Amino acid sequence: MSNQVISTRQRIINAARSLFATQGVTETTTKQVAELAEVNEVTIFRHFGNKHGLLLAVISESPVFQELDESLKIQASQPASVHQALKNYCEDRLQALEKVPDLVRSVVGEAGNYPLENRQALGRSLTQANHYVAEYLATVMEREQLHTHLPADKLASLLNSMLVGYAVIEFTSEFHQLWVDRDEFLENLVALFLKGATNSTSLGESISTEKVIDLPANLVHLILQRAKKSGLRDYALIYILFAAGLSASEIVNLERSHQINNANQHLLQITQGTPRQVPVNQWIMGKRYGSYTRNPLTQWLKSRKDEHTALFLNNEGMPISEEEIQRIWQILTEGLLTPEGQQPAIEQAQQTWCVEMLMKGMNLEQMSLITGWNLSKLQPYARRSKEKLALEQAIRLDHKSKQVNRES
Repeated sequence: MSNQVISTRQRIINAARSLFATQGVTETTTKQVAELAEVNEVTIFRHFGNKHGLLLAVISESPVFQELDESLKIQASQPASVHQALKNYCEDRLQALEKVPDLVRSVVGEAGNYPLENRQALGRSLTQANHYVAEYLATVMEREQLHTHLPADKLASLLNSMLVGYAVIEFTSEFHQLWVDRDEFLENLVALFLKGATNSTSLGESISTEKVIDLPANLVHLILQRAKKSGLRDYALIYILFAAGLSASEIVNLERSHQINNANQHLLQITQGTPRQVPVNQWIMGKRYGSYTRNPLTQWLKSRKDEHTALFLNNEGMPISEEEIQRIWQILTEGLLTPEGQQPAIEQAQQTWCVEMLMKGMNLEQMSLITGWNLSKLQPYARRSKEKLALEQAIRLDHKSKQVNRES
C-alpha cells in the first residue's frame, strides 16, 4: 500500500471521527465525510464498504484499541505489582476514552441503529481487545502467584465493562456524585477487583489472618546493647537484622563483595530469591548506630584478618549457618519478654524493620522492591504501621492538651 493511499485512508477516518462526534453517526453522510476529507465519495465505499464500515474503522483505530496488544506486552514486562499493573492498565484505557468523549456518546446513543453485520464486527473487535487484556492479566497474576476464581478472559471482560460503564456515566451525565474523581474510582475498582477475583488463600486470607508483632523500641535497643557486649560479630549480626530487615537465610548468603558503602549510603546486594539492593539504616527506632562508613558492620569487617568471602563467620572461622544465627539470637534474647509475654523471635526483627520503614514514609510499591515481597504480604505491615502512627498521634495530642492546660 502506497503512502498516498495510507494518507487518504487516514484523512477519511479523521474526517469521519470529527463528524460522528459533532453531529452523530445517524446524521452524518458519506458525502459529508468525503467533502471534509477532500476525496471522492466512491473512495470511501472502496475502502470501507459503507458508512457503518467506516464507523467500525473509526472505533477499531481509535486510541482505545490502537496498538493495545503491544502496549500491554510492554506493561506486562515491567516489574510492577499486580495492584499497580491493573491500575496502570485502567488509567491508560480511561485516558484513551477521554480523548474521544463525543464519539463515545454518539456510539452509545445510536448503536441500536447499526446494521447487524456492523454490530457483529464491532463485537469481534471488542472480543479481540478483551483477549489482549486477558493475556495481560494472566501474566501479571502468575508473576504475583495469585489464583483467581474466574478465568482471565472472564476477569478481563468484567474489568473492561466497568471501565466502559465509568466512561459512559462520565460522558453522559453531570453532578452524579458517584465518586470524587477518576483516581478514587480506579483505587476502589482495583481493590474490589483484586479482593473479589482472587482466592482468599492468596490475598484476602493473608490480609485478615497474618499478624505482625513488631518489637518495641526499648526492647530493640536492649538486644543491640547485649549484642555489643557479646563482640563485634554478634553486634554486626544483630545490627543487620534491625537495620536492613534481612532474614537469617538471606544473611548466610551475603559476601563481602555484596557490601556497597560510601559517605552517602550503605547498601547490601541480595542475591537470594529476588535480586535487589537493601539499605543499611543508620537510625534504628529513633537511635543512631554509627554512620554509613563506620557502624557495627563496617567495624566487624575491619577487624577481620581472614580471606573468607562470606560476610559473617562462625566461631571456627567458617561461613555462619542459619542455625548458628538462631542460636546467637536465642542467647542474646534469653530472659527478655515481649509485651505479649514471649521471648523475642528472630523473625520479629524483620517485622520491626518493615513496620519502621513504612512509618518513615515508604509506600508499599517501594517496600515491595526492597523486600521482594508482593503487596498482599505487605498489607498486614501497612496496617500495623498505621496503627502505630495513630497511637503516636493520639499521644502527641494528649501532650498538647496538657501543655494548653498548664498555660491556661
